[in-house]
Amino acid sequence: MSISSAMNASVAGLGAQASQLAVISDNIANSATAGYKRGISDFSALVIGANRSSYTAGGVTAQTVRLVGERGSLTTTSNATDIAIGGRGFLPVTRANDVASLGAGGGDLPFQLTTTGSFYPDANGFLTTASGLVLMGVPVDASGQVPGFPRTTAEALVPVQIEANEIVGSPTTVMSVAANLPAAGTEAGAPGTAPTLAVTYYDNLGRAQTLTYTFTPTVPAAGAPPSNEWSMSIADSASGGAVVGEYVLAFDDDRATGGLLASVTTASGGAYDPATGTATLTVAGGPLELSLGRPGQQGGFTQLAADFSPIAMTRDGAAAASLVGVEVDPAGFVLARYDSGDTRRLYQIPVVDVPNPNGLTALSNQAYAVSQASGDFILWDAGDGPTGALQGFAREESAVDVAQELTSLIETQRAYSSNAKVIQTVDEMLQETTNIKR
Repeated sequence: MSISSAMNASVAGLGAQASQLAVISDNIANSATAGYKRGISDFSALVIGANRSSYTAGGVTAQTVRLVGERGSLTTTSNATDIAIGGRGFLPVTRANDVASLGAGGGDLPFQLTTTGSFYPDANGFLTTASGLVLMGVPVDASGQVPGFPRTTAEALVPVQIEANEIVGSPTTVMSVAANLPAAGTEAGAPGTAPTLAVTYYDNLGRAQTLTYTFTPTVPAAGAPPSNEWSMSIADSASGGAVVGEYVLAFDDDRATGGLLASVTTASGGAYDPATGTATLTVAGGPLELSLGRPGQQGGFTQLAADFSPIAMTRDGAAAASLVGVEVDPAGFVLARYDSGDTRRLYQIPVVDVPNPNGLTALSNQAYAVSQASGDFILWDAGDGPTGALQGFAREESAVDVAQELTSLIETQRAYSSNAKVIQTVDEMLQETTNIKR
């Protein structure tokens, strides 16, 4: 009977509005929860069937949808490892309990996602939130580069661990030196002054050592044209001041390439390669690749009518130093800062993306799991593809608009009362039907 179906439909309405009320209460309760994604109730009408003479009410059903794709605004913080994403994407995390029980090797650790987190080193140095989510990343190699890793699985991800008491140092293996040598020094009658240049490098124990470059001009006889030639000797302090390389630098004086390096002749030490502009020196700690510049190209040694002056001096390696801080750059690299002023890459945090963020399975602590509805994930470099760059010193605020939720609360209350009124009306009508017999 249609009067009974009206009651059943209103009962279904009460249940749907109660579900909506639960969602609204969750949203309001988490209006200050960083990274919280609001939920909504999606109502659908149920149609049981009808004929021309009567109508049967089917009622309503409600399904809760988590709007994971919505983003809250970003706010700055004072913690360098508070991380948010300036756009689409998720941070890869795992559970601290699983790291403690399964180890830090990755692989078997459960893979979860979150959009923001306030990470601090725990007792074992793992970057962990107060709710027990551990940040995951890809370790870099000794040169600070990220090795190739699969982008559609989490097998390369490991918990990010910071050794707070670590003292590190790395040897110098590559050095680039360039200077301007005064053109007047190779002219007839020049005093033959030999300028020197001392460049610091680091040995295998992180100690500072010095390579001393001495540039001796070739002074021509009186009346002869300029030689445009210098002899460069390199002495290593770690080898007791012994000379580890000798090279003859010749310079062009024509209109097109005047002042640029014309050739380098090896007198002793590692052979100079004009294709790369480098020579390999053997210092006390091992080989060191020295870049002098390529003949005819800018960026190397020059001989121009100016005073002797260094142009560029670069090197890798670092002195022995203690960790003083950790931060995350926009490309997702976790950088360690040392008291020597040097920085070092430790990990790269990839940004995870899925085709349908709203299809992710919501977990506690603003974490999510990949599901069939969300689609398979891809690990992107931060800022590449559809993803946003990482931001340190930042948190994503809750995506809840309290005013909107309170408005929905009023609408839900009215709808609930209306369904209750229908039940009351049906009850009164059934009572009237019962009274007919009397």
